[in-house]
Amino acid sequence: MFQSASRRLGLVSRNLHKASNYGSLLHAARPLQISFARTVTDGLKDNAENKPQFDISLLEFIVCPLSKKTLRYDETTNELINDELGIAYPVIGGIPNMVPQDARLIRKDPEEKADPTKE
Repeated sequence: MFQSASRRLGLVSRNLHKASNYGSLLHAARPLQISFARTVTDGLKDNAENKPQFDISLLEFIVCPLSKKTLRYDETTNELINDELGIAYPVIGGIPNMVPQDARLIRKDPEEKADPTKE
């Protein structure tokens, strides 16, 4: 398999060198590079209307990697929250970052349950 792949690569490079107008091939590839770079940087703008939103339908599949419990999405902070452990996973560019080391601690004592009757 490796031999056939290397043989193909040799044929392609040989045919490329045989091309009579090699400079035009390089010139033709240049607009592709520019347009690719433009599309990559266009997606990184911080405009609110261009910002990708988290797909809420994913909540039925995503669970906390630590407790394996369901999460809730908070639109104001753009985070997935585990109320049981008191941690919040950030959503960056519409993609949830489920790495436990990147999670933000919401309350200090994970054993303390959120009770709305306490004041």
